[in-house]
Amino acid sequence: MSIDLARVKGLCFDVDGTLSDTDDVWEARLMKICAHVPYLFRGKNPQPFARWLVMATESPMNQIYHMLDRLSLDDNFARLYNRVSQSRKRTAPPFKIMKGARELLDLVRERYPLTVVSARDEISTRRFLEQFDLGPYFGEVVTSQTCEFTKPFPHPVTHAASAMGLQAHQCVMIGDTTVDILAGKAAGAQTVGLLCGFGTEKELYKAGADLVLRDLTELREVFLTTPG
Repeated sequence: MSIDLARVKGLCFDVDGTLSDTDDVWEARLMKICAHVPYLFRGKNPQPFARWLVMATESPMNQIYHMLDRLSLDDNFARLYNRVSQSRKRTAPPFKIMKGARELLDLVRERYPLTVVSARDEISTRRFLEQFDLGPYFGEVVTSQTCEFTKPFPHPVTHAASAMGLQAHQCVMIGDTTVDILAGKAAGAQTVGLLCGFGTEKELYKAGADLVLRDLTELREVFLTTPG
């Protein structure tokens, strides 16, 4: 399977597991906690358990947020989260940028308008972009609070496309989870799934991904093979 680059006029990027190396950060935090009780783990190594827990919680968390969204309770949750985020802003641990992210963005911004389409809240999304000075790459930042419904509904992708002066079918939604793929397909966009985050190849293709790649470095190779 592949994407039709001749149709592509704009790119939409997820954040967690796509531009931000969220799973590795969460794994490191869990390992730090588990290090206090090493005798609970085989070989006194908590890493396999920490990795399993991070990956296992992704789908339930997406389902919970999707349910809140359908019940129109996501705004209340987002406001509460924002208050917590504001109070923790000075002590919040730094983000980690995904390997190959800046190299990819440097390449594709010369060819396409770019947007962020994230299910994160506004404050932490902006904080990630500010930490790595990525804001100038993106003409629009769509978060969980931008549209009436967030991913896996199509609204964030159609909003991002409109902000770029495009139709959704002219865009590619790039992300690491099934909600990214489902949102992109529902909007009529092409979709690329990445294995550097939370999703697996099987579930990303099952959700309708047009292309599944290992990471952003591999995605950059796709664009390098296409005349700019």
